[in-house]
Amino acid sequence: MKIAKILNNNVVVILDDQQHEQVVMGRGLGFQKHVGDTLDRDKIEKVFALQSDELVARLSELLNQIPLEVMTTCDRIIELSRQRLGKLQESLYVSLTDHCHFAIERQKKGVAIRNVLLWEIKRLYPKEFLLGQEALVIIEKRLGVRLEEDEAGFIALHLVTAQLDGEMPEVMHVTRVMQEILHIVKYQLTLEYDEESLSYQRFVTHLKFFAQRMLSRNVVADDDATLHAAVKDNYPHAWRCAEKINRHLVAEYQRELTTEEIMFLAIHIERVRKESRKA
Repeated sequence: MKIAKILNNNVVVILDDQQHEQVVMGRGLGFQKHVGDTLDRDKIEKVFALQSDELVARLSELLNQIPLEVMTTCDRIIELSRQRLGKLQESLYVSLTDHCHFAIERQKKGVAIRNVLLWEIKRLYPKEFLLGQEALVIIEKRLGVRLEEDEAGFIALHLVTAQLDGEMPEVMHVTRVMQEILHIVKYQLTLEYDEESLSYQRFVTHLKFFAQRMLSRNVVADDDATLHAAVKDNYPHAWRCAEKINRHLVAEYQRELTTEEIMFLAIHIERVRKESRKA
């Protein structure tokens, strides 16, 4: 491995066999080195072989500005998240590291930001929020900074974003839409959700991707009219509730659902209705 660019004493850039840049990180890796020198493999702690040259450039810029300890700590959080959640977008290396670095600097100055979606995040993304809480423990243990619970919520949103094909503002919007739909179902059918039930968890997962499709204007085309009629006849309460959700989305987001989308909503609503307790 030969050095193509030195960002600082701990981070350098190399070129792979296809002449794509890779970011290599390790304590003292670039100290007293020059472009063209061979890397000391024993000092390599992490190689970022990202697919996008743009991401490599953004990561390089970020790593030139933050301490190595922050990057290795965020890398540990991301690897733990991958083990629990599966595939995550590579952009998480940039977005989560940048956020955590900024949060740590703010905390040191006594400036905390309130997370207005914290309650919704806890309920809608429990796996991601648990990882956010674990991330706070990792940060405190490795960096000696204790962040507020609000930051666990922000980290959770970054993890949700990394599972979806979207940006943070969009995911916050998705979360709002999910909460609005859950609210409509709860009061239309006078339910108390059993948040531990499989049907509720499936419903929330469906709403996550449904809301993203809805906000990005990706339409699910109508397919089988016979099946639509069968669901409407067999699940009348759930169907009427899905129609009310449709009216809400038209009024608030100017997005009218197809009959196919209403049908899938009704099916999930019916499952939740059967397993939920009456209020």
